[in-house]
Amino acid sequence: MSTALVTGAGRLAGIGAGIARQLAADGWDLVLTYWQDYDARMPWGIQPDDVGRLTTELEAIGSRVVALPANFQDPGAVDRLMADVAAQAGTLHAMVLSHAESVDSGILDTTLESFERHFAVNTRASWQLVRAFAQQAADDGGAIVALTSDHTAFNLPYGASKGALDRIVIAAARELGPLGISANVLNPGPVDTGWMDGQIREELARRQPGGRLGTPSDVAATVAFLLSPAGRWVSGQLIKADGGFSA
Repeated sequence: MSTALVTGAGRLAGIGAGIARQLAADGWDLVLTYWQDYDARMPWGIQPDDVGRLTTELEAIGSRVVALPANFQDPGAVDRLMADVAAQAGTLHAMVLSHAESVDSGILDTTLESFERHFAVNTRASWQLVRAFAQQAADDGGAIVALTSDHTAFNLPYGASKGALDRIVIAAARELGPLGISANVLNPGPVDTGWMDGQIREELARRQPGGRLGTPSDVAATVAFLLSPAGRWVSGQLIKADGGFSA
């Protein structure tokens, strides 16, 4: 059975959890990462039982699950994570980068600490993960999908670090293609996973052509296709699967 790593899957309401559910239903074994110190700084706060509840849910579907904490701000976190993955789950056949540091601020009020933390988590760690995935890949390669965003103004460190991530993943499609690895970036548009208040939710839903916001399961369906044999010919693309929000 094939194994996929899904980062940022520590909350039942999150996109990472939605992706994990779909992949489990498709027959994947899973390695999940989470980092509750980040959740503590977010509006939703720490939900300490979510990792265990998600693991139980995925195992009931039939997936073998390993859940590991990972502080991607630490330059050594990826090496430690991949050592644990090799020992507990073996070779990875797919990787979904759905972790993120995301704290709104603009050009004038972004602190140096925040800027560097965003790039450490969203960009540097993602590059390290892409490299580590390729280094351990089997002869038939694998698939990488990274979640991105088109945020720019008033979300400077998040948007800029995601823009850099886009270039890394597109480069990976070209450089790692000879290893049988596909790599794509997926922009899901606005998905309410606990960060929206009522006003934001209403405004964004009004801007959606279909009149509703995206859900983690919407994102998961596209990710699952890109990881599947049928989707592996798609590579090197920045895909907007956002219900027409960006149209």
